[in-house]
Amino acid sequence: MQFTDFVFYFLSAILLLASLRVITARNPVHAALALVLAFFTAAGLWLLLEAEFLAITLVLVYIGAVMVLFLFVVMMLDINLEEIRRGFWSYLPAGLLVGGLMVVEMIMVLGSRDFGLAEPVAHAADYSNTKELGRVLYTEFVYPFELAAVLLLVAMIAAITLTHRKRGDTRPLNPADQVKVKRADRIRMVNLKPQKPEAPKGDDE
Repeated sequence: MQFTDFVFYFLSAILLLASLRVITARNPVHAALALVLAFFTAAGLWLLLEAEFLAITLVLVYIGAVMVLFLFVVMMLDINLEEIRRGFWSYLPAGLLVGGLMVVEMIMVLGSRDFGLAEPVAHAADYSNTKELGRVLYTEFVYPFELAAVLLLVAMIAAITLTHRKRGDTRPLNPADQVKVKRADRIRMVNLKPQKPEAPKGDDE
């Protein structure tokens, strides 16, 4: 067994344990931290596959930005765990179906000789996967790439529209009216005459 094989099996075991911890942890903060570990381990596996650009993108985008946002949201919101876990087992058949399809796909990819797929091509030492990825995206897959960009743009516009829609249960604020406000509009001086407290009445009265 080569050293790369040992590293692959070691990272794969950590990735499996972290993935199981994501769905079994009762504390959502622990689940988010386990997902960070899973992403970092997956980046290590991509480095073994000579996909340095994808590995760095996974670390910078998902671990450095998305997971930090998840942690802030989870830690700031008061999440009712009992309500979330109430229908957990009802999704088990769908989860098993998706997991089974993923296992079949991985078997087809890893068992390329049995399924007649092409063997991976050995690249030269100066091969740059970043350059190759850019070439493939903007030549062979330029239309699917542009279609995905348009879908993301539409989703962003829809999210902004839903956020800024007019609702009846909210009170809108006008910044111009807030700037033009004067002290007389907010503060009213009231002149109250001093009052002398009454003496307490005795028991004999």
